[in-house]
Parts: sequence; C-alpha cells; structure tokens
Amino acid sequence: MSAPRLRQTNWVSQEFNSHPMNRIALLAGTLGLATFLLLSASSAVQAKPGLAIDATQAGAVGDGVTLDTLAIQKAIDSCNAQGGGTVSFPAGRYLTGTIQLKDNVTLHLDDQAVIFGSTNPADYRNLDPFKAGDGIPQGYALIVADGASNVGIEGAGSIDGQGVALKAAQKKYIVRPFLVRWLRCTGITVKDAHLGGSGAWAMNFFQCKNAAVTHVTIHNRGLVNNDGIDIDSCQTVRISDCNIDSGDDAICLKTTSAIPCGDIIATGCTLTTICNGIKLGTESLGDFTNIQVSQCQLHNIGMAGIALYSVDGANMHNVTISDITMDGVSVPICMRLGARLKTFRDGDQAKPVGTLRDITIQNVRATGIRQIGILINGIPGHPVEALTLENIDLQVPGGGTADEAQVQLPEKEAAYPEYSMFGKVMPAYGIYLRHAQGVSFKNVQTHVSKPDGRPAMVQLDTQNVTPAGYNPTP
Repeated sequence: MSAPRLRQTNWVSQEFNSHPMNRIALLAGTLGLATFLLLSASSAVQAKPGLAIDATQAGAVGDGVTLDTLAIQKAIDSCNAQGGGTVSFPAGRYLTGTIQLKDNVTLHLDDQAVIFGSTNPADYRNLDPFKAGDGIPQGYALIVADGASNVGIEGAGSIDGQGVALKAAQKKYIVRPFLVRWLRCTGITVKDAHLGGSGAWAMNFFQCKNAAVTHVTIHNRGLVNNDGIDIDSCQTVRISDCNIDSGDDAICLKTTSAIPCGDIIATGCTLTTICNGIKLGTESLGDFTNIQVSQCQLHNIGMAGIALYSVDGANMHNVTISDITMDGVSVPICMRLGARLKTFRDGDQAKPVGTLRDITIQNVRATGIRQIGILINGIPGHPVEALTLENIDLQVPGGGTADEAQVQLPEKEAAYPEYSMFGKVMPAYGIYLRHAQGVSFKNVQTHVSKPDGRPAMVQLDTQNVTPAGYNPTP
C-alpha cells in the first residue's frame, strides 16, 4: 500500500533563508553535521569543467553493430588530457566492451542514446577481482572508474548490459560484468540515467567517497545476482529519488574490505525485488555506522523489506530507518548477528563476531506479509542490542497452529543469513526475538488476517525488553 510523501514544512522565513551564511548555519544545526557535510559534498561533486566532446566525432558509430570500445575510450582519454568535461552520446546505439572513466570526465547520454554491453566475454576487463558472499568470482564491468575524481554519468539515455545474451555466449558463466563500477573514486555524480540488463549488479561503489545518485531508474532482471545499487566500504554517499526493480537486493550496503561504510543516506526511493529491499550486509567485514534510510516505498519484495545482517565481524551501529511503506513482503524487518566470519580478498584476516546495536526503525507500515512481522536473532553470547522499534503497523498472515508454536528454530551460527534460514514455520505470528537485550517497543502493532494458534511474540534469551509497547490485534 503506497503512502503519500511527507509534505515539507516551511521551517524558515524567506528573509532569513535569503542570507547564505544564515542558511549554512541553520542547515548545519538542524540536519546534523554529518548530513550537512554530505549534502554539501553532493552539491560539490556536480561541478565539472566545460569541455564537451561528442563520442561520434571521436569515431564512435552508434549503429548497434560496430564495436565502439576504442572510439569511446579515445574520447574519454582526450577529454581527461585536456582537463576534463563531458563526453556526450547523441541518439544512437553504442556497442562496447569495458570502458574506463578518467578524472574530471562525465558521460552524458541523450534521451535516445543507448550504450549496449558487448555479448563477447573477451571484450571485458576486471580491474579489481574479488569473491562475492556466495563465493563466486566478481569484478568485471561495462563502465568502470578506478581511483578517479570528479566523474559521473548523466542524462536521460540508457545503459543496457545485454547480460542474458552475454551469458548465453559462454559455456560456463565466468565473465559476469557489473553495469557500472566505481573503484576508490572521489566525487561521483549519477543522475537521470536508465540502467538495466546487467550481467551482475547494476551499479557498484567500492571504497568511494562523496557520491550522489539521483533520479536514476534501474530495471535489472533476468539473471541471478542482479542487484540494484551496492555500496561497499564507502563514505558519504547519498541515494535519492531512484526507482529500482531488481532480480536481487535493491539497495545493499556491504563491506567486503575492512574499510567501513559510513555516513550513507538513502531517501525517497521506490523498490521492487525478488530478494531484499533495503539490506546492510551480508558481506560485513568492515563496520557500518551513521546510516539513514527514509521515505521509501517497497513493493513485491520476495525476501525481507529491511534486512540488517552482520555476520563477518562488522560492528553495525547508529542506523536509523524511518517512514517506510511495504506491500507484499515475506518479512518486513529481519536482523541477524552471526558468526560466518568470511573474508573476500586474498590477504584479508578473519575477524571475531561483531556487534549489532543502536538501531532505530520507526514509522513503518507493511501489508501483504507472507511469513512473520519481525524476526531478530543474535547468537549465544552475542546478543543484538539497543534496538528501538516505534510506530510500526504490520498486517501479518496468521493461520498458524498450536503445534507450530512448539517449533524450536535452529541456531545456524555460521550460516549465510536470510529470512528463510530457520525454516518456513515460525513459533510466533508477529515477533520472534532471540539473543537480544535492550529492545524498546513503542506503538508496535500486528493485525492477523486469519486466526492463529501461536503466540503473538516469542522471546528467548532476552533482557531489558519492553513488550508493553507491542499491541497485537487478534
């Protein structure tokens, strides 16, 4: 069920707001320093030099048949060598393998321009190989930047990876390119473009700083591992007003390196996926801190709407998720602190069990739930801590039996985390809480669609829980 976007309050007078220094002071005080710096950085990365190079003038044909990789790379290199600017793509169909962005270069796609990924695996390069959480080698990309500053993609055109055809061209699906990959970059702007058809994730940020993704549409279905946006070991990133329909996690923060994810904002997005809508983890070697997700609408979510998974040693804390609506979701809120303790690159050292604490989730409404409302699990000796769940309204399916209330869920301390890891039958219809302490429920409600013989809530190995704020309606 969709909810109207919140109306902005006119919280400052026109006279006061007209003075730049007053605006700066008010923004810094009202939003908090971290958010203010993020917004400032997001504005700063949009500035770019004025040079403009037409890709067709550098030799790109744009007929959908000729391989334009060398011509496009020539235009990028020339733009970079002259101090930077824009490489523009007029209407056309540009077939290419891996192209690499350089400092101060932005790709601009006209609304009738499409960049197509080659269906020949030999046309792709892997600048930073690694293994994903499932152990599959990753890292190839159609568009990639490594160590670049002030780079971006803009315009109403499209990027289509042709991933299904690329897979069909391989006996064993080894070359699985991301659509767009940013490696160790600073100052990234992506806005207005349409992305899809990737061989793997649509857009990946790794160890980047100061990035802004705005009004981007992603339709990435057809293959496994078709994530929307993945933010890995990055600082100061803002995702706003994006529409993502993905074949794997829609917005996913992860840390495949020891460098943390911090000061990340995602707001105003519409998400649809067969997997998780908003996910922190599974890959969780580095910490997660100062994460804000707000005003998002989730539709037809195959797994968890909100998934917080620290299983590789990460300290996940200071996370606020608010003003979220969901319709059609297996589990609206799922948290897991586990002990998988995996590494992802040669030479990395495994870490001890991390922490999952100081989490606030508020103003959430979910209908069309398929399993249970809230599922929270730590492991023995390592509880999930300091949680606030406030103003949450969940329409759960019900229909369970008294016999199902006796089910004991396995621990699975080292397993890959997912909402389904404990089985299809839950001993409660509303909330299952195990190995947790300091959990505050404030105006949390569940409404049962069918009569249920199970209790509304099950607690195991918990301390300092305030269940009075949970109001189940039979």
